[in-house]
Amino acid sequence: MEDDGVNARRGRVSLKDVADDLGISQTAVSFAVNDRPGVSKETKERVKEAVERLGWSPVYAAQALSSSKTMTVGFAPSRSHSNLQSESFMLHFMSGLHDSLSRQGYGLLFRPTSSLREEVETYRDWGRRKRVDGVVLVDLRSDDPRPQLLRGIGIRTVLAGGPDPSNLIPSLSIDDSGTMAKVIEHLVQAGHSHIAYFAGNENLDYSKARVASFIKLAQQDHLRAPTVVPTRFDTQLAVRKTCGLMASPDPPTAFIYENETMAAASQRALEELMANRGVVAPGGESFASKEGSVAMPHLPAIVSFEDSFVCSAVYPSITAVHRDPAEYGKKVARLLIKDMDGEHVAGNRRILAPRLVVRESTSWTVD
Repeated sequence: MEDDGVNARRGRVSLKDVADDLGISQTAVSFAVNDRPGVSKETKERVKEAVERLGWSPVYAAQALSSSKTMTVGFAPSRSHSNLQSESFMLHFMSGLHDSLSRQGYGLLFRPTSSLREEVETYRDWGRRKRVDGVVLVDLRSDDPRPQLLRGIGIRTVLAGGPDPSNLIPSLSIDDSGTMAKVIEHLVQAGHSHIAYFAGNENLDYSKARVASFIKLAQQDHLRAPTVVPTRFDTQLAVRKTCGLMASPDPPTAFIYENETMAAASQRALEELMANRGVVAPGGESFASKEGSVAMPHLPAIVSFEDSFVCSAVYPSITAVHRDPAEYGKKVARLLIKDMDGEHVAGNRRILAPRLVVRESTSWTVD
């Protein structure tokens, strides 16, 4: 039986224990576990087998002292408490960040903030205290002060979204303009010519880009009275505005919402509104299912620009733009790790063209 005396006496296995077990220098073991040049491939394999057998694990506090690294990445999005609770995209995005970071020994410091000012002060504090090695930035704004601030502080940063117009920090963005085209094409093919878009926060660059794409496509397809409603992601405001539009003399026949919570809440409110009024179809138009049967003929078409279990759980299920937020988080984290490791990372990279998942909420056509 193998002698476990070292573990029993010392509790935690050290690099010296690994070196003594293999009969090589502690420096060679350190180079091997950190994948640095200076030791052979065979030695690295022997060290890898030994650390697994002996149960060695890195002490990150010691690593931080020796390398000036904290092995921590900061994430301080400015979000209201209600948005953080209901926004599934952000939760899955964070799980993806954590997955990629933890594989490389990094921890994720999540520090939600309530305003841009608080977020900026958080970065300044992290810079003063050398609290993090890198930062993940989201929700780029017009004239955003954060890229220049983080560049000045010297904290490596990657933007999820963008691109950064000042080109101070690298970014990884999703092609939303192409996705809006898929949504409009789907609705136009179903016969809709009067569409309303409920945007998120008009101060955020990605919201502005989606609105610009919607207006441009509406003009190209000769849609009548294309309507944009800013919501700042306030679900109750979206519900009130939706019901207000449906009470107008010429209501839209289709609604697009920037996230699934606004879409589901508005659909529920429309069901109640139209059931109470005995309305069969918006604007007096008739609806016929593509398959010959009608699920909810009294409702306008509903599309969400975010997909989650909510969209498939409600009835009728909601057509939605599907992107993989966890995979997006993984890719953003990998890009940041490359930057923190000193690799050249610059400019904007565009990935993950989303797909449109068609469900019951758009399953009928306008005659």
